[in-house]
Amino acid sequence: MKKKIILSLIYIIFFFNSIVLSEENKKNLKIGLLAPLSGSYSELGNSILYSLQLALEEINNENVFIVPRDSGFNDKDKLNAAIQDIKSQGIKIVIGPITHEEFDEAKKYSDLVFISPSNIDPEFTSNIISVGVSLESQLIALTKFIKKQKKNRTIIMYPKNQYSELVETKIKKLNLNAIKTFTYSSNPEILTGEIEILTNYSQRKKSLNLRKKMFEDKEDEQSIKELERLEQLYTLGDVNFDSVIIIDFGNNLKSVLTSLVYTDVDQDKVLFTTINQWFDESIFYENTIKNLYYPSINYKEFKKYNEKYFKKYETYPNEITILTYDTVGLIYYAWKKNGGINSINDFFFKNKIKGKIGTFSFKEKKVLQELNIYKTEKNKFIKF
Repeated sequence: MKKKIILSLIYIIFFFNSIVLSEENKKNLKIGLLAPLSGSYSELGNSILYSLQLALEEINNENVFIVPRDSGFNDKDKLNAAIQDIKSQGIKIVIGPITHEEFDEAKKYSDLVFISPSNIDPEFTSNIISVGVSLESQLIALTKFIKKQKKNRTIIMYPKNQYSELVETKIKKLNLNAIKTFTYSSNPEILTGEIEILTNYSQRKKSLNLRKKMFEDKEDEQSIKELERLEQLYTLGDVNFDSVIIIDFGNNLKSVLTSLVYTDVDQDKVLFTTINQWFDESIFYENTIKNLYYPSINYKEFKKYNEKYFKKYETYPNEITILTYDTVGLIYYAWKKNGGINSINDFFFKNKIKGKIGTFSFKEKKVLQELNIYKTEKNKFIKF
């Protein structure tokens, strides 16, 4: 009898607490944050926290709160402790984890919704939404752009590394199988030789030398002029592609661009495009490249955000924090629209959502961004 009474009391307490938490969820929006607030990656973690505080100021609603917890960086024990602490406070929505390597742990907490700035995959999992600028969004933007430029002999180039399989999967998903692909080594010494093969450099060099010999012993004016013209060239003949999509960044990207120019790929005839460029000004100093095109977020809003952040904190933010900044607005919209947040279903929006980075769509259980195309020209980022 006592057991039955105790069990009944436990059930009543649990049921009562559930009602209280549900009402609390409707009245107040508490957003958990999982970020590395200490240790080697604390600068990133605190930059994310600051971005959320900026977003709260803009929302200006005293019923919206951020509950930050230090989850470390790829530290399972610290991550689980942070999630459990957040969960114990009745919080249903969490910004984080920061990296996709931590997703397996987050999936264990099926009653929570996690929104991550990771860009590994735009598709919803059971309880995780990734809002990073995905490869899928970038490839969609680039292929549309290339088509508008009337280029139809495109090559997608990417390095041989741990992400090669992911790239190949995305190419198949987007039905880009008709586009040729080319994989290369991240070792610059090997890379140059591979690009020489891609561009048929040796044969084009040989063709030029043979053409020169035809006019070397001739003295008529026309032959002399032709020889003078040939002396200005490095190779003879065009490559068998008219556009490239280089899925790489940083020094590796610069090595690929340098190798393409070294093998005399005509930049007036071949369109150079790439991905993952967060308006990195170091690309300005790559003198070998005339124009480089890439898809990205809204540059004007990106600059405004950076200035606003600097004005408040006297330092510039990590580039990905504009994503977490936007995420607060996204969560707030879902909370207001649904009268609370209880599951991932509350983020199945029919309409597109406009944020600072640009426009999001949430169709077919995936997040895609509508990106602008920019080019680097004369030390400027120009919207194309």
